[in-house]
Amino acid sequence: MSTLPGITLAVLLLAAHSVAADGLVLKKDVELKGSAVAGKEGPLFLTADKIESTGPDVVVASGRVEARQAGLNFFSDWLRYDITQHQVQARGGVRLEQTAMVVTGDSLLFNLDDYSGELTHPVYQFTMLPGHEKTSVGSDVAPSHQSAAAATTGRGNASHIDFINENQCTLQDAIYTTCPLGDDDWFLKVGSLDLDRSRNVGTARDVSLHFLGVPILYAPWMDFPLNNVRKSGILAPTFGTTQRSGVDLLVPYYLNLAPNYDATLYPRLLSKRGVQLGGEFRYLLDDAHGVNRLEYLPNDSVAGRSRWSAALSNSYRLNDTTEAGMLFNRVSDNDYFRDLSNLLAVTSLTQLDREVWLTTQHANWNASIRAQSYQTLQDSTSTTPIPRPYALMPQARLGVSKMFGSGLEFIMDSEATRFSHATLVDGTRVLAYPTLRMPLTNSFGFLTPQIGWHSTYYALDNTTTNPQHISRNLPIFSLDSGVTFDRPFHFAGQDYEQTLEPRAYYVFAPYRKQDNIPNFDTGLLDFSYAQMFTENQFIGGDRVNDANQLTVAVTSRFTEATSGLERLQVTLGQRFYFSDQRVTLNPGDPVRTTSSTDLLAAIVARSRATGASIPHGSSTPRTAPPSARTLAPPIAPAPAAW
Repeated sequence: MSTLPGITLAVLLLAAHSVAADGLVLKKDVELKGSAVAGKEGPLFLTADKIESTGPDVVVASGRVEARQAGLNFFSDWLRYDITQHQVQARGGVRLEQTAMVVTGDSLLFNLDDYSGELTHPVYQFTMLPGHEKTSVGSDVAPSHQSAAAATTGRGNASHIDFINENQCTLQDAIYTTCPLGDDDWFLKVGSLDLDRSRNVGTARDVSLHFLGVPILYAPWMDFPLNNVRKSGILAPTFGTTQRSGVDLLVPYYLNLAPNYDATLYPRLLSKRGVQLGGEFRYLLDDAHGVNRLEYLPNDSVAGRSRWSAALSNSYRLNDTTEAGMLFNRVSDNDYFRDLSNLLAVTSLTQLDREVWLTTQHANWNASIRAQSYQTLQDSTSTTPIPRPYALMPQARLGVSKMFGSGLEFIMDSEATRFSHATLVDGTRVLAYPTLRMPLTNSFGFLTPQIGWHSTYYALDNTTTNPQHISRNLPIFSLDSGVTFDRPFHFAGQDYEQTLEPRAYYVFAPYRKQDNIPNFDTGLLDFSYAQMFTENQFIGGDRVNDANQLTVAVTSRFTEATSGLERLQVTLGQRFYFSDQRVTLNPGDPVRTTSSTDLLAAIVARSRATGASIPHGSSTPRTAPPSARTLAPPIAPAPAAW
């Protein structure tokens, strides 16, 4: 027996002539990753505190052992290598690194010819080496330049692992999760787990799904993808009971038809009503995208009739500037959501939108045309009917903007709308609002005067209480101003930049009588910080408030000096009125009796994680590149969701 002492002794355990014959060239590899070019025929390099030969074809190493062959790295306290059988035995702090998997354990037996073997008490994780990340459809994408570390895609532990070949292994009494290290919110606990990296599929037997340490689902068998590639199969079922429908069981089945379109079928058992069938189809093409859902409940045992719902949403890009689309939402009866949905936000729906539109966007102008109507769902438990909104049959809009060399800006918003209703006054409204504004800005403040002319014309049908033709014209003047003061600020060991930003906004609009104008689509805006700096307290075209008012506010921001991240924003504001209110939403509504609003305070705080995720100045291309035209992974649909 011969002994080779040394701290960094390297041994080449392959005949030199075979290496030369294959034309291999040795290169420095500080990460001990080796070259995958040589494959199984490449040499094995071994370093350790102590290396000894116990026979003609056996080498034993101990103390900080590192061994590497192309595509494989071994680390342990002790290692035995049988050159004839190409077999490695290791124990004590064993770590095995493969191309896409790292596993540690107590003792290892591994064959270098077929990559078969076993390891006791393994702790494993799958990785993707930099430069070989996969998209959600499995195609290679450009490497990230932000981190050179491998990205973990799945990890866990087991009592024993059997390596079958380079891509397949079987684990006993295993745990599997894709959560980040130290954050095991959910995991699979399985009796037997087969992992096939060639197909990126894991197959589990005797499996239970745990969430926050609590088992929530058991299955004798299931399979799942090992990466982000979508996979056809059963999604997580939902189970519950309701007084209206009894036992409620929904089992969705996902169909991964292609990277850019898929479908979900979700049969649903309602013990009191029968079996409901549902389906959802999603697609994402170069110039079109949409989500379409249908549900059908034949012969509802409680209602005594068949029931259905449809929710269709599709958009089509005709060219770089023009887009068309449609929405169609409809249910078979007023109580559909109340009887069949478990979501409070859905059961309270009363107006279902149906519309088609065509829009075009250009540098200095934009235009759109659309037709819109609603299905109004009445509340069968109430005697008060729910009013139906006016239908737009159709509405055309035109917007124009132009900036002149002096800084003067011209903006005009205009529209022409035909309003239709089954029981109320029909009519046509034509509106135009051209404005001129002159923004004056410098490094510490701004002053923006604006003047506009608001003009509206109505042609009413079959009216007995209002004139058939009504015109309304009024000027509107506003003056917006603000300054910014800043100073360095130090707090809790961190340097900040604090600003103080007072702002004043004045609006004047003369009174025009509007009680004889019908209310087609107008409502009162909720009082908020954004509404304080608007000319009109109404939203819609049928009311323009009379105004002689001043809004004053002050904002202070605390921004990190190094990163520019805004941590805190504090705002105080109030509006003061210099004349009494005369225009109301509806004739007879009470008018304002105070000379000012309440003091409005707003505080916005951002943590480091939240603030860092907020995009600034970003934009999304109108047509996504081919690698981005993939749908998000599916989730189980909510019953009667909208």
